[in-house]
Amino acid sequence: MKFAKKIVAVVAGVAMCAGLAACGGSRSGQATGGDAKIEKGATIGISMPTKSEERWNKDGNNLKAKLEKAGYKVILSFADDKPAQQNADIENMVNNDAKIVVVASKDGTAVGPAVEKARDAGAKVIAYDRLIMNTDAVDYYATFQLEQVGVLEATYLIDQLKLKDGATGPFNIELFTGSPDDNNAKYFFKGAWDLLQPYFEKGVLVSPSQHGQGGVTKDFTVEDWQKISVMSWKTEQAQKDMESILDSTYAHGEKLDAVLTPYDGIAQGVINAIESKRPDMKPGTDSWPYITGQDAMEIAVANIAKDKQGETVFKDVNKLADAVYDMVVEIAEGKEVSGLNGKFNNNNIDVPSKLLDPQNITKDNLQDLVTANYITQDRFDELTK
Repeated sequence: MKFAKKIVAVVAGVAMCAGLAACGGSRSGQATGGDAKIEKGATIGISMPTKSEERWNKDGNNLKAKLEKAGYKVILSFADDKPAQQNADIENMVNNDAKIVVVASKDGTAVGPAVEKARDAGAKVIAYDRLIMNTDAVDYYATFQLEQVGVLEATYLIDQLKLKDGATGPFNIELFTGSPDDNNAKYFFKGAWDLLQPYFEKGVLVSPSQHGQGGVTKDFTVEDWQKISVMSWKTEQAQKDMESILDSTYAHGEKLDAVLTPYDGIAQGVINAIESKRPDMKPGTDSWPYITGQDAMEIAVANIAKDKQGETVFKDVNKLADAVYDMVVEIAEGKEVSGLNGKFNNNNIDVPSKLLDPQNITKDNLQDLVTANYITQDRFDELTK
């Protein structure tokens, strides 16, 4: 049997249409189904951005297992944080007759030429967690409610500092954003900044350091997010930046009340810096700042249990893998993709999207990670003892 279409599911970078309303054109045939079916046993490629981060290992392997169980052959690759490598990986999958390729992009713009080649070969493209930018070679997108991640982080800080209860501070806070080549990072920050900026306006929150090319003030905007970014979300860079902040602004016992970070790896860098530069600050006491994170990494589980990190935003990759698996199967069977509940604009087209809800995890509900089968009870006990 010959197939009129190949399918390529691609996990890539993010730009959001305001209110998720349509902002431009849509690729012909999107969300309509009706393509030729793909036989069970066909090859599916999964391209992840890196193997060095716990999260992407889980994403890739979870989806691989589900697809193999359904009878598909799967090629899983990791791009080692190199856009050129990721492009080569995708092209290799297409050359090996992959009917579906799932790619979480290292760089949402740089991956465009590779998916366009896949499209030109008759492929469809599904963006997974990160949207591919500036191309019409994207059919579907699956991710979490991105701004809600920042909302959850900011809400935690607002609650802990009792800002809604009328606390006037001023409270010292330092802010970090994610990698400048990851469009998701902008939306994480937007969700948080929309809630925190009014407290900067009132002088209740202040960022006394010059971190961010002049510091974060009430006049800081969402468009300034890259000024406080951490390239590739690296723990080491976050630690270096935080050490500089501590040396310049908190070297003489000044109080640091909170640190907004969008990722557990960045939070770990902040923690490392505090432990190195300010040993007088003790976890579990008023001297230790409230620190946020994302991804429910194992190190975050341990840090939360030990009062080093206050919260992490849990994005259940099992549910995301389920969502993408359902998309792939429906497209493979020539059916209309179900469960679409939004659109994201990638500066070229509006991409039909399936958006999942994240969950805030603190010490009070840390056990939820076991309940969700995200981590085993034995491993949880090891990390939290």
